[in-house]
Amino acid sequence: MTKVLITGANGFLGSNLTREMYRLGYEIKILVRPTADLKAIADIPCEIFSGHLNDATQVMQAVESCDVVVHAACITDQWGVSFEEYEKINFTGTRHIVAACLQHKVKKLIYVSTANTIGPGSKSNPGSELNGFSLFNANSGYINSKYLAQQYVLEHVERAALPAVVVNPTFMIGPNDVKPSSGKLLLYGVGKSVLFYPPGGKNFVHIQDVCRGIVNAIGKGKTGDCYLLAGQNLSYREFFRMVDRAQHRKTLLIPIPPLFLKIAGIAGSALARLTGRSPKLNYTSAYLLCLQNYYTGRKSERDLQLQYTPIETAVHEAFRWFRENAYF
Repeated sequence: MTKVLITGANGFLGSNLTREMYRLGYEIKILVRPTADLKAIADIPCEIFSGHLNDATQVMQAVESCDVVVHAACITDQWGVSFEEYEKINFTGTRHIVAACLQHKVKKLIYVSTANTIGPGSKSNPGSELNGFSLFNANSGYINSKYLAQQYVLEHVERAALPAVVVNPTFMIGPNDVKPSSGKLLLYGVGKSVLFYPPGGKNFVHIQDVCRGIVNAIGKGKTGDCYLLAGQNLSYREFFRMVDRAQHRKTLLIPIPPLFLKIAGIAGSALARLTGRSPKLNYTSAYLLCLQNYYTGRKSERDLQLQYTPIETAVHEAFRWFRENAYF
């Protein structure tokens, strides 16, 4: 069997990917923090390596004996985290993964980046892999650190013949979101009579399509290429209407004016600097909520042979899973 190391296997994507790759017959090894909660994959037989991404020796030991590495672990929070912490995990951790993959001559590294390292577009002209990085002004430690890490991976493809492929998922929706992570957006729309929604929109993708994209990238992905894993472009209003249909109710949706949202974000950032506490809204998150954050997955459809699931299906499956597991 092909042995694969999955980092971040206890997260939303990592746990779904671990489950899918085990189902496909891979031998699974996971690298997780010693304190990680593994209930999302408690029923999956796998080799557990406890360690830290910022420890080069531990990463080197984790990669040993593996044929494939899927590096999905990162800090994704948009606020309440210093850039030094993003850098330590998202960038330095990736440097250690790259070094270990080169040392142990792995057959393939799949680096899980984010769509936001690629410039977004409009619904009529969505962002593609040809777009450059355009979100530096968002001042997001997460996005900036992921961009730097992605560039580091691609540089080592050229300089050191690293057998790496980059996948760039958009906003993932689906079941088994234990923490929850992206599912917080869906839960925000559940059970409300009145809901205030932001003016922007984004691309949504079924979590299982991302898992299939990663698996297909192992055999079909071209070394040194990036692949947007992008499903359907929706405004936030359109997304919350889907949530309404999943819960069989009609919510009164009221748009938040962009200027009001950005002023509230600036106030949140200022308050955080004064108090040292993490706000519910800061300027970075407000900026991104106003953005037309749209992408196309046409390249991954062609090269990785993906067929994207309608997001309405992902919303219904996620809603059902949250309800069955008593999240509301």
